[in-house]
Amino acid sequence: MTLLAIPFGLVIGLIVGTVGGGGAILALPVLVYVLGEHVTPASTASLIVVALAASVGAGAPARGGNVCWRLAILFSLPAAAGSLLGTILNQEVSGPALILAFVPVMAIAGIMTWRRACSEQAGDELPCPDVPLGKLLVAGGLVGLLTGFFGVGGGFVIVPVLTLWFGMSFRRAVGTSLVIITLTGLAALASHVVTGTTLDVPITAALAGGTMVGALIGSLVGSRLPQRALGQGFALVVGAVAIFLLIDTLALGGPPGS
Repeated sequence: MTLLAIPFGLVIGLIVGTVGGGGAILALPVLVYVLGEHVTPASTASLIVVALAASVGAGAPARGGNVCWRLAILFSLPAAAGSLLGTILNQEVSGPALILAFVPVMAIAGIMTWRRACSEQAGDELPCPDVPLGKLLVAGGLVGLLTGFFGVGGGFVIVPVLTLWFGMSFRRAVGTSLVIITLTGLAALASHVVTGTTLDVPITAALAGGTMVGALIGSLVGSRLPQRALGQGFALVVGAVAIFLLIDTLALGGPPGS
């Protein structure tokens, strides 16, 4: 199982590095259905995986000036508070209930990603947008809630929010999203650790190592790939996984260990 985690980690990391997030929405199903982890510790492990991948993937955009640092920090503050609430709620629900709640989130993520991919993207030369504080508080808090509750990085929501709601150019949104994912993921992880969640260290380390390598490769080649095709492809993958989780939980007995 430990060796099997590495290739899956590479794929997840490639997604994170190229489209600015979204890998963690696949990390949780991989940990549960492929690697045999229980849902609750898997949500904690996925936070480690995505935070490390995002921190590595953010390097190239940061060096290229495609990170809006002020917005990323202000967005992360309410997200950290939201992640604490999400973590508390995570401890109060069963594995099948968590998976069922995750399905509509994945469906919305797929629709938003497809919509973003089909929309006209602004040029990278645009400056960082001046976003009202109220918008930052609302968006950051909701993303943090999702991060803590589901054990995901929130990039599948952050990038559409940055581009469609904040008016940020795509390249800046990817880089800024990776910084936000790193900060909010670490905050949510701390909340999970404080609440006493345990995890399988060898499997988590193998998956995280694979994602870090994949994220590095993805961040380097992402700017050369057709972003429209990447976004649409990812949206289809998310939709397929959401359908599988729904059928499995309702008709096939649910996630292992639930």
